[in-house]
Amino acid sequence: MDPLAEELNAVLDETVAGRMLSGLGRRLFFPRGIISQSAEAKKTARINATIGMAYEKNRPLILSAIAGRLPDLKPEESVVYAPTAGIEDLRLAWKKDMLLKNPSLKGKVFSVPAVVPGITAGISCAAGLFLDQGQVIIASDPRWDNYDLIFHERFNGTVKPVSFFSDSGKAAGLNISALKKALREEAKTGSVRLILNFPNNPSGYTPSKAEADSIVGLIEETARGGADVLVLCDDAYFGLFYEEGTIQESLFGILSGLHKRVLAVKIDGPTKEDYVWGFRVAFLTFGSAGLFENHYEALVKKLMGSIRSSVSCSNTPAQYLTLKAMNDVKTKKEKEHCFKLLQSRYRAVRRFITENHSPAGFEALPFNSGYFMSFRCTRFGAENLRQKLLEKGIGTIALGDIYLRVTFAAVDEAEIPDLYGTIYQTAAEM
Repeated sequence: MDPLAEELNAVLDETVAGRMLSGLGRRLFFPRGIISQSAEAKKTARINATIGMAYEKNRPLILSAIAGRLPDLKPEESVVYAPTAGIEDLRLAWKKDMLLKNPSLKGKVFSVPAVVPGITAGISCAAGLFLDQGQVIIASDPRWDNYDLIFHERFNGTVKPVSFFSDSGKAAGLNISALKKALREEAKTGSVRLILNFPNNPSGYTPSKAEADSIVGLIEETARGGADVLVLCDDAYFGLFYEEGTIQESLFGILSGLHKRVLAVKIDGPTKEDYVWGFRVAFLTFGSAGLFENHYEALVKKLMGSIRSSVSCSNTPAQYLTLKAMNDVKTKKEKEHCFKLLQSRYRAVRRFITENHSPAGFEALPFNSGYFMSFRCTRFGAENLRQKLLEKGIGTIALGDIYLRVTFAAVDEAEIPDLYGTIYQTAAEM
């Protein structure tokens, strides 16, 4: 093992993070190579002949076809490599924003968010750090299908599905008892890995305050019982909370100071929050009651090793555009407009489902947030229904043969009665 990796492991070994590291996680480090040496030269060198970029009179070369289409960005903000962990001003701005949006983080010590090329990449990086072949990670059923591709196919882990709701989709609330059972079973191995996704994809559900307290209580109970707990908080749809009765912040805020045996990892970003799906910019943040600044520095260096060895760095212009949007006085009002637009579509879907009797064997799962809602199919297959809907010009997503996901965020409110009317009619014909 490289001595730099051994140095980082020595810092982390007595912590929950050190104990939870995968084999890959233990091997990862950030090399004192080109990137590190180039950063050092940038501070002091009179002539900098380090990084693999081309300059003229100390400015990066840039084609007019590119510069002309990015008039608000300097060449240094558009075509140069970004630092491996992201542009420092953006990282600090996102951390400041996290504190504003998550009151539970007040007084907690957590890492400076590191930039990753999208939330998918952030989840994959976290899996690489903390999931070994054959190890179990608990996830909801239903869940985003990419979890299985990442955790199982890519990292050879085992996804343990836990029923998100009770057997009846009409029963409001989460299946807390199923989660409790899964946590207790995994705790017997000495370590537990769990991914939480609120608002949930595909159901569009966010827990109530009481449900969130129950989840936190189960995690704390598991840690107090002597098991290390890793909780990945997939906050891709953060902020899109349409009902006052739901939690209005990430569980990361509570979990990051819950117990020294609990390591929380927040994966979030502007993708959905700021409506920039193609930017491929996201953030990964570590938090634990058992970690301090030196531990976070070691973890971020391991994360940087993962980034450096896979994608090198994240998109530079997208990072600067995100930072400029965060600092723009117009952004807050425009985001409020976007939120109200999506909330109005949500309410239109809610009205339709409340006012119309659902076909037999076809029930809406509880939903209150995010981009989606889903139906559970018990009398016919979801894929068969999806195909029938395509014949009628309606596009939906079948997740396995049980769940049909509908993205109301992508549909104008005026089209919602037609969309759901066609879905109900087709389901009744099955």
